[in-house]
Amino acid sequence: MKGWFDAFRDDGAPTLYSFSNRTPVTGDVSIVAVCVMFATVYLAFLVIFPGVRKQKFTTFTTVTLSLFVGLVILVSRLGSGWHVAQSTIVAPYRAFSREKLPARIGAHIGLMHINITLTALPVGNWTPPDIDFNERFSWNQANDMGNSYRDALQRGLPYPILTVAEYFSLGQEGFAWGGQYRAAGYYASILLWASFAAWLLMNLLLVAVPRYGAYTMTLTGALLIGASIGYSSMLPKRPLTIVIEGARIDFHLGWCFYLVLIAGVLCFAIGLVISIIDLVWPHRFSTILEVYYDTPYDRHVILEESHDVRYRKRNSKGLEEPPGLGSRILRRLSSKTRDQHTDKMGIENRGFQHDVPKSPWRYPFRRAQQTPPQGIQRTISQDSTSSIASAAAMSQSLHKVALSRMLP
Repeated sequence: MKGWFDAFRDDGAPTLYSFSNRTPVTGDVSIVAVCVMFATVYLAFLVIFPGVRKQKFTTFTTVTLSLFVGLVILVSRLGSGWHVAQSTIVAPYRAFSREKLPARIGAHIGLMHINITLTALPVGNWTPPDIDFNERFSWNQANDMGNSYRDALQRGLPYPILTVAEYFSLGQEGFAWGGQYRAAGYYASILLWASFAAWLLMNLLLVAVPRYGAYTMTLTGALLIGASIGYSSMLPKRPLTIVIEGARIDFHLGWCFYLVLIAGVLCFAIGLVISIIDLVWPHRFSTILEVYYDTPYDRHVILEESHDVRYRKRNSKGLEEPPGLGSRILRRLSSKTRDQHTDKMGIENRGFQHDVPKSPWRYPFRRAQQTPPQGIQRTISQDSTSSIASAAAMSQSLHKVALSRMLP
């Protein structure tokens, strides 16, 4: 059995699992997950993009810029490259030790943390020990950095890492850099989250109303530029310089700062250009992602179209849908208001005829009621006699006409 387990091994012994095989940190898992998510969405867009026939340039530019800005916001919020420093030192691995180790030390400051790295370097034929540290110290709360520093002392971290962390953990005797970096990261983080909310609103409006999407794109770029300028202006007035065994570690702005600044300038410039184009030539900017593609969103146009639709419905002679309960109630209320109005102004007599045609075929109730002169009063029998006489005369005239037609 020993030959089975010690195959392809130099020492000839089985695997020992009594200690943890710690490997150096090569990347941030959260940043990698965000990059993979955005890359997947962008790859899906590139797959369907050849099928786009109209508005190809605006669609490609808008989607690419939107995904790039969203990725930059999340990565810069999680990243550790706002203010960085790196130098090569020759320092003892343990405090008060005469043995010195050539190594490369780096300090990577994020918005709410700092990553301190230490890697041993080979010198000539000398092979360094396996030393590769990447320690993170957070300052989400006011006393988090001090607690992390005390925990690092208890764990026995290398002396160069403890020296760099000490500059950020103390808040007295001139060591106020930790509080200043924490304040700068706090306000920059607020502006980044505000820009992320504006970015989400921008994507929603680009789908619904592209004109307002361009306005929110300009707002997102302005917030990103404000985050970069605010962070740089709130950095310590006296630059932080760390000296370890005669080696100087100077800090400068890192890739997160410049990435946010570039994304903000691009977003602000493109959003401003689109807004100006839409003001000069309305309804020209559109993408295939719109809900109503090729339909301009304009309040005046919508109102005019709604008036036209209502006019066509009013004048149409086709079949109408049966009135519902709501329309019946409205009709009843309108009829009641009309009745109240007529009660005040008078009752309308629909049977009254102002101009009655002169025809002998009139009934007594159709005849205009005229008041006879004084001294002359007609009775009902006289009215009936006159009507009978007129009817008889009419019948005689019709009889004569019929006889004239029948005779040759």
